[in-house]
Formats: sequence, C-alpha cells, structure tokens
Amino acid sequence: MAHVRRSGPWDRGAAAAALVIGMLTGIALTSAACGPAPADASSASTTPEPSRQPMPDLTTPAASPAAQTAPGGAGPGPAPQQVPSPPTERPATFTILAGGDVLPHAPVTTSASRGGVLDFSPLLAGIDAWVRGADLALCHLEAPVAPPGTAASGYPLFGAPPQLVTDLQEQGWDGCSTASNHAVDRGFGGVTATLDALDAAGMGHTGTARDAVEQAQPQLYVLERRGRQLTVAHLASTYGLNGLQIPEEAPWAVDLTDVNRLVAQASAARAAGADLVVVSLHEGVEYVQDPTARQREVAGLLAASGQVDLLVGHHAHVPQPVEHLPGGPGDGGMWVAYGLGNLISNQGKDCCDPRTSSGLLLTVTVTQEPRGPARVTGAGWTATTVDLRAGHRLRTIADALADPASGTLSKEELIRRQDLVRAAAGTQAPELVAPPTPTGDPPVVTRSP
Repeated sequence: MAHVRRSGPWDRGAAAAALVIGMLTGIALTSAACGPAPADASSASTTPEPSRQPMPDLTTPAASPAAQTAPGGAGPGPAPQQVPSPPTERPATFTILAGGDVLPHAPVTTSASRGGVLDFSPLLAGIDAWVRGADLALCHLEAPVAPPGTAASGYPLFGAPPQLVTDLQEQGWDGCSTASNHAVDRGFGGVTATLDALDAAGMGHTGTARDAVEQAQPQLYVLERRGRQLTVAHLASTYGLNGLQIPEEAPWAVDLTDVNRLVAQASAARAAGADLVVVSLHEGVEYVQDPTARQREVAGLLAASGQVDLLVGHHAHVPQPVEHLPGGPGDGGMWVAYGLGNLISNQGKDCCDPRTSSGLLLTVTVTQEPRGPARVTGAGWTATTVDLRAGHRLRTIADALADPASGTLSKEELIRRQDLVRAAAGTQAPELVAPPTPTGDPPVVTRSP
C-alpha cells in the first residue's frame, strides 16, 4: 500500500495567481504596496494564525468598475487593475488515539466465543466511533499471541488467540505496542506469533522483534495532509518480564527500558524521517494510581531530551495522571499519560481493585504549520469501563450513563467509576465526550521512510 503525493488546491491556486500577477505587472498603472513578510517558521507554534483570505476565483472575470474618462476627454480609459492576494496556507492537523491494556483473560475469550467461533468485535464495539474517528490509533497488546498449534491461555502465562488481533484491526487500530512484562509468556514462539499476526492484519508493532534488523527499524506511520507527508514513529519498552528471561539466541526479542537507548532510538527515528515520536512505556506498580519515582524520572528525562513528543504509559491496570511536562521538542513541552489503565480485561473489584474495571482513551491533536515542525498541540482523555456481567462489553462511561438500561451497571455505579477515573486523570488535560473525526486518509504502515 502506498500513497501518491498529490498537489493540493492551494498549490494550484498559488501557481495560477502567480501567472495572473505576472501578466498584470506590465500594464498596471499604479504600484502595488508590499504586504507583510511571512511569519518566521521558528515561531509557528506560538504565533496566531494570520487571517485567512478566500481563494481568488481565477476562472470568472471580475465585474467591471464604472467607466472612467481618459485624460484629454478621449473617452473611457482603462479600468484600474486589482492584483489578487495569494492564498494563505493553513496548518495540517491530525489526531492520535491511544488505549489501555488489552488483556485477554480466559473469561474475556469465553465471552468472545459464539457457537465455537471467536469474535471480539461485540465486546469492543462500544468505542468504535473513537477508534475509527482518530487519524492514527495505537493499542497496547499486553499479551502475546499463542504460537501456532497451541491453545490460547490466560493468566498467569498469557497466549491470546490470533482472532483478537484481527478484530482489533477491523475496529480501526493501526498498530500496537507489544513490550510488556508478559511479552515472553509463551517463549520466543509467542513473540514471533504476535508479530506475524499483526503483520497479517496490516498493523504496525513496536517493542518486540523477530531479529536484530527488525529491532533496529523504527515503526513508522505516514499520513498525508494538505499535500504534506507527516511521519509518526512509535517506540516501546518494558521494565521487565516477570522473572522470565529473554532467549539467549534472541537478545533483541524484547526492548527493556533504558532511557539512553530510547533517546537514541527517537533520534534515529527522526533521522529516518519521523516528524513526531511517540513512546509507549510499560512501567509502574500494579493497582497503584500515583506514578512511581521511576515513572516520573523516565518521563522527565525523555522530555528533557527534546526527542520525544508524547509518552503513553501502561502496566498499572488503573488510570493514572495525564500531565504536561517542560521540555519536549523545541521546548514546547511533552504530554505524558502515566497509565491508561485497562482497555479490556476481566479485572475488577472482586479480584483486584475497583479501578481496574476502567481506563482512559487518550486523544492528542498534532499540528504542523506550513513552514514549521509538527507538534502535539493538545491532549484530552475519555473514561471507559468494562461491564463484566454483560459479557465484558467495553463502553465509554459517558455513553453508558446516557443509556444505563443497555447494560448491567447501575447509574450509581457508573457515576462512581467516572469519579474514580476523573480523580486519577487530574485536571491538566480536559475530559472529552465526543469522538474525533478523521481529517484525511488512513496512515501508511511502514518500517522505512
């Protein structure tokens, strides 16, 4: 799959305007005043956008002004000529959506089974509009896929059925991070099966690898907006592997967290053409809402490096704060979601912690000025929850509150869950209740610029 670079309407309009201006220059009777100089590209992210002028219509003649008498009374003279203003270029924007842990406990897989056929789509359908509305949707596949010829398994050694990956792709996810403490639950065969399944679905992946070459290549997503190609790199790492070992014959199989290495990977991704770098970090303490000192240290170092635009956290299984840190590319700051909680799982108050039933969808807006770099210019979060008794149905809490009769959770329980998520997410980023709308074609998934 490849996109053909297209010239946009502003490119064609600008060329036509230049032709008209050149033809009129020789016959103009009066001099045209010079307009203001273009805004400096280095201040594109902080300078207000100039007022937008309508695209001049170069195909329809303008209405003639009233006839004027030429000097000496020789009859009507030529009408004054108006030079059309060139069109104002507009910034390109798109959205990135990130979700919490995809954790297929055995009861979740049982809920997806209908007549011997596995279908996770009904469980996930409650957030279809959010995933499909984002321009780039990135999930976190915490469990590896079971190797071919072996049965799926749940906790403590996960092995997801490959149908889960297919259904994630059909929902609209473009790629997943795969580095987690469960990455080698099913050995190197599980690592390979996971990446094979994602490849077969046309999805990107980062954090685990089948060979050293794959580990060294950043996962890239290329979006074309307003005639410009914008490339997003996705990196991932995990704190550890639950005491399991990376196979000696495959030392590159899983990326373990090393800040210097992550910064080097981000720098290499930019050298490979990335305009934006997203890092998924599997870190923290399970069921603890507050980020650990280690989480904050890693986030601060990545922000200070100036190489990372967005940091998305996983592992705690409960929502954690969404904050804006100083630093980031161009000293514009870096958004971090320390933990998005669970997207779908069998966890809840009966086994773990009441907050494990819920999670966050993180939506960020990326803006690229016509002559400036791409930057994350906004972030917001949306509370989600899983209705276990309704067959592990995932919904946004706002949608569930609008129609509580459609599930088994009472209005009071939904409000309680919403309050817990709000307390965890904090107030630095707004709560979003309406899904995004696509701004263009889906991304091209590639491992090369």
